[in-house]
Amino acid sequence: MAQQGWLPGHLFTRRGWGMLAAGAASLAAAHIMGRRDLLALAILLIMLPLASLAGLRLVHPRFRVARTFTPSPVETSAPVRVHLMVARTGPGTGRAVMEERLPARFGESPSFRFPSRAATGGASRYEYRLRPPQRGQFLIGPVTAEFTDPFGLSLHRQAIDDGETLTVTPAAVVLPRTVLAGARGHDGITATRSRANPSDDDVMTREYRHGDPMRRVHWAATARHGELMVRQEESVTTPEATILLDLRAAAFPGGNHDEGVEAGSPAFEWAVVAAMSLSSHLAGRSYALRLLDQHGAPAFRHSPSAPEPETEEYAGPSGLQSIAESLAAILPAAAHRDGRGTALPRRPDPESQPAPFDDGLMDKLSAHRMRGPLVAVLGRISAADARALAPAATYATTAMAVVVTEVPAEAAEALELLRAAGWRAVAAAPRTSVADAWGRLDAGRAARTEPGSDARRRAGAGL
Repeated sequence: MAQQGWLPGHLFTRRGWGMLAAGAASLAAAHIMGRRDLLALAILLIMLPLASLAGLRLVHPRFRVARTFTPSPVETSAPVRVHLMVARTGPGTGRAVMEERLPARFGESPSFRFPSRAATGGASRYEYRLRPPQRGQFLIGPVTAEFTDPFGLSLHRQAIDDGETLTVTPAAVVLPRTVLAGARGHDGITATRSRANPSDDDVMTREYRHGDPMRRVHWAATARHGELMVRQEESVTTPEATILLDLRAAAFPGGNHDEGVEAGSPAFEWAVVAAMSLSSHLAGRSYALRLLDQHGAPAFRHSPSAPEPETEEYAGPSGLQSIAESLAAILPAAAHRDGRGTALPRRPDPESQPAPFDDGLMDKLSAHRMRGPLVAVLGRISAADARALAPAATYATTAMAVVVTEVPAEAAEALELLRAAGWRAVAAAPRTSVADAWGRLDAGRAARTEPGSDARRRAGAGL
């Protein structure tokens, strides 16, 4: 699409420049020789390219562009086919050279000629492949067309559409199955069946709540516990799991903003892959999922790629797909948020900043007490943060935490505090595989019984 380097770009074709040069030569010859016929020829040769250029500028060719991605959305590093259809909707018969603009990280932009040799019904169809190198939302396009007039003298370049957004989701990693083995079994069904079909010898009870009918009071359990207890008659057929995603900017320092595409730090990118892998792992074992941030708000409330930002509960293949799309463009919070997710100023008074793992999170976990495991994917965490999070283990059948940080040894004290409160907890560096970190959570459970110095050594070694 480029002209010679010493010619002004996007004005005339080589033919047009040649005609202008011939016109200039004829004009010089007419002046020297005093020939009127050469003067008329010079005017004709100069005016034709200028007239064609003015015509292209005044009468803009109009096109319709349709672009589809297969598959859409696509996982990181997976191939995606782009189908492009271009059809002329306005007057004109000239040819055009077109180029699909791509982000630089996607490689060279494809170019093609319009109309194509296989054009049918006035529409030309093209196809090319991409392999997205990272998660995110990327603008594919617009198509830039370089038109020529019917005589091939002048050029005009313009964008003929606005482009389409390609959503690239993080790819899940296959995780070991051993960590979830226990009361619910590998698939989370065992305890559910017992609760859904209680017998007289194994009835489920809970403390009395205001509004419970007296007919549901279980008098034998009341006598044993010394407080009013009622039958837990609700049938829970689907096990539940809660994933806590730490979205504090301070927990994941770094990141970059390159060519209009933002990316988190290596630690945050690791956390995103971990969240996606955990979601896939748990959903594949029939768990309904709940994803929360450090304040108990919906984890994807501020994700630009989230189909339903206010949703926190997901189930089935459609729920897993929604999680993947929500994770595509999520980033650590640029501003601190309160328990309702409302953005606060970027530099608030330190005394007014809402603490992470606060009552909002505890209330949310308490409302779903003992319905399944709790998995926390955390960034850099202090001892104070660990003390605030520690009580959350009492609300889950199993509490697991993975702390991702560039220097795992720095998390030693926080890990000890979590383990002492009943968590299985490990630290991982971004270079560690997610599957390895998940598999070592069983070792993290054993570490709670080791001397403090040995636990520090294990945490300091990282994963």
